[in-house]
Amino acid sequence: MAVAPLAFITGASSGIGQALALRYVAAGWRVALVARRQAELTAWAAAQGWPAGRWQVYGADVAVIDAIVAAGQACIAAQGVPDVVIANAGISVGMDTAERDDIDVMARTFAVNNTGMAATFHPFVEPMRQRGSGTLVAIASVAAIRGLPGHGAYCASKAGVVSYCESLRGELRGSGVRVVTIGPGYIDTPLTRQNRYAMPFLMPAEVFADRAFRAIERGVSYRVIPWQMAVVARLLRVLPNALFDRLLAGRPRKARQHPSS
Repeated sequence: MAVAPLAFITGASSGIGQALALRYVAAGWRVALVARRQAELTAWAAAQGWPAGRWQVYGADVAVIDAIVAAGQACIAAQGVPDVVIANAGISVGMDTAERDDIDVMARTFAVNNTGMAATFHPFVEPMRQRGSGTLVAIASVAAIRGLPGHGAYCASKAGVVSYCESLRGELRGSGVRVVTIGPGYIDTPLTRQNRYAMPFLMPAEVFADRAFRAIERGVSYRVIPWQMAVVARLLRVLPNALFDRLLAGRPRKARQHPSS
């Protein structure tokens, strides 16, 4: 009997990660789920009533390189080399460069969103290359297109995700290993519910997960979801800086982690 394919998903304790886990299991896949809150994630997964052997949980903070690498290695030992690895774990916090504490916030953002993504992929690159197949998926953001006031850490980190994946895609060309970058627009998750501004084309997490699943299955190199945000992003990209700056003037900013400082 053939073994069901395996998806390794970080940041699986809520939001997009949880929705992706549900979508993959619904499609008959096995899942390896990773989060810092291991006990909470285990309780949630157990409550889904999934068949035994269909899922396993690993605890790791992706910002701790050795921890997420160890989680990947444990997955290979227990469940085999995944068919799809989704580096979904990420944080989004506002910042003000004039505030010293916010520089630490920026460092933490890069540690999770960028270094943590590369560390998530690391244990699987060589085994996938040796097998000649596999897909590495990065969850970026439409915020990667242009920098928004008060969002410097997040926008820069997600722009870095896009550029890194372009580099990795070139490095793995011809190996059978695909690199897919998914850029969510506004998705209804606990993270976006903290936003203090309008979120056009807000999409339920389960709808996003279904569209992302299909895009990953097709092996697209880059996809913005929903498509309406892709159109908006392209328009913003070609706006002259002076017009872009005026358009964003006075826009509410993302909440900072240390608002009292």
